[in-house]
Amino acid sequence: MNSAQWVVEGTALCRRALVDLDGPSLLPGWTRRQVAAHLSLNAEALSNLVHWARTGEERPMYSSADQRGKDIEVGALRPPGDLRAWFDESATNLSKAMDELTAEQWQAPVRTAQGRQVPATEIVWMRSREVMIHAVDLGAGVTFADLPTDFLQALSRDIRNKRGDAPEVRGPLPETTAYLAGRQYTNVHTLDGAPAQPLGPWL
Repeated sequence: MNSAQWVVEGTALCRRALVDLDGPSLLPGWTRRQVAAHLSLNAEALSNLVHWARTGEERPMYSSADQRGKDIEVGALRPPGDLRAWFDESATNLSKAMDELTAEQWQAPVRTAQGRQVPATEIVWMRSREVMIHAVDLGAGVTFADLPTDFLQALSRDIRNKRGDAPEVRGPLPETTAYLAGRQYTNVHTLDGAPAQPLGPWL
């Protein structure tokens, strides 16, 4: 399975999880509505990068980190029906925009919110991570064990390449991936057999 298929599958998982938007998410300090707003804003932000790749006109994901946070808080105040419609519209618009990129445009350099310059092909992977991980965070019954094995393998490699505080661990792949992502996990141990100590949330 490739990243584009992961986006489709993760989007479907999120959409089912958005049926109930009341209460906290599994992310400490975040409500389900905040996660939902973040997912929609992320789709719009990645659409900015698609525009950048297609036209050459620089369009950052977010105007600033502070504004991103404020937009999540404001967006989370929308009624549940509006939040679900926003998610659907933003995800559909991103998918359509990506479908229109040519092979050459997919190689155009864009910049992530963290300031990394990457080819536009990275946009698909970035969105797949968001929808897959946050489908779990929404706390509607989806777990890392429900995510595709090849996605979990790719995510584990990606996280290890980006965070420097993760020791080598052993355990079932869904659990070690959850551990690396700073989510709830069980039965993960360091190489000396000691229980792995929690890491902070990633993504």
